[in-house]
Amino acid sequence: MTKKPRLLIITAAFGEGHNSAARNLSLAAAEQGAETRVADPCMLSAPQATAVIQWGYRLVTTHFPLIWEKIYKGTDKCDFSRQNLPLMRRPESYLQTLVEEYQPDAIVSTYPIYPYFLKRHFDETGNPLPVFTVVTDSIEINASWLRAPTNHFLVTDKATLETMRCWGIPEEKLVNTGFPVNPTFSTLTPVSADDPCKPFRILYFATAKKPFIRRHGRALLDASPDVHLTIVMGKNFRALQSRARELKVAYPGRVRLLGWTRKVPQLLNKHHLVIGKAGGATVHEAIAARCPMLIHHLVPGQEEGNLKLLQQLGAGDLAENPKDLTEAVSTILADNATRWRRMKIALKKHDCNDGAIKATKFILNEISSS
Repeated sequence: MTKKPRLLIITAAFGEGHNSAARNLSLAAAEQGAETRVADPCMLSAPQATAVIQWGYRLVTTHFPLIWEKIYKGTDKCDFSRQNLPLMRRPESYLQTLVEEYQPDAIVSTYPIYPYFLKRHFDETGNPLPVFTVVTDSIEINASWLRAPTNHFLVTDKATLETMRCWGIPEEKLVNTGFPVNPTFSTLTPVSADDPCKPFRILYFATAKKPFIRRHGRALLDASPDVHLTIVMGKNFRALQSRARELKVAYPGRVRLLGWTRKVPQLLNKHHLVIGKAGGATVHEAIAARCPMLIHHLVPGQEEGNLKLLQQLGAGDLAENPKDLTEAVSTILADNATRWRRMKIALKKHDCNDGAIKATKFILNEISSS
């Protein structure tokens, strides 16, 4: 019996994009006959400290984005090639043990710091393994990604590949696979560009900021009587549900409320427009579903490139306040939804709904040919 290729996929819970990419890569690899293990060395080795950092990360990025911008830009100057981060000593040690115990054929990292850990480990043991770094940011790339010691960078789009090439990364190390979205996206049929748009279904991902759900909801529903709104509250359901229910009462028959759901690919493919924050996972899932997007919350630094990508594709824009949301939706729906139809055509031309499948095929092919 032929031995299954074994992939160790490592992630970190600092931003949903890393975890989402790791999960989806594991699903795609399993479908292609590989054995996988997904692990978060930070959470597994130091759960309490990681939970505190997670809480602080969510607090700052949600409520104090300008402070986060300074922190994020400051990491450009960090030298991760040396072990000078006390909080990362336990995760690094854990990762070394994990590699020795699991004995993978290759390691896939969706977080930029881990390749530095692996380089130090391989220098000590003299037994290097192929490392594939999945870059979850677009266009605006932090230096921690750019300097990572890795065999290949798997990137989200052509513009990001060109950005990294211009930074001096050899072209043969760069592979445009697309963001690793759930393989399910490749099997679903998006709303057609010639849909009548009556009703015009908007999918709204709410943030933890309580006042925003009501303000944004009213702004979207007031843009046109044709708008029907699906609100996804996720883990914030308990905190947000009372305000969301007010909207449902005020706009009878036009508001649907959801908590946490596994059906994001299906929801995106059934809606005409998505409203959400500019996180890598959400933006690229919208692109995969050919669902135009408006950004209502942007974290400076790491998410700016995601907005740029939407704008370059002609598939979305920024609308951070209620007035901008109303105007944007009204414009999109004007003249028989002419602008919306153009956005749909642009997304169809881009045609990127199988990033996890492409990435794992490339990785497994590299393993088999080495």
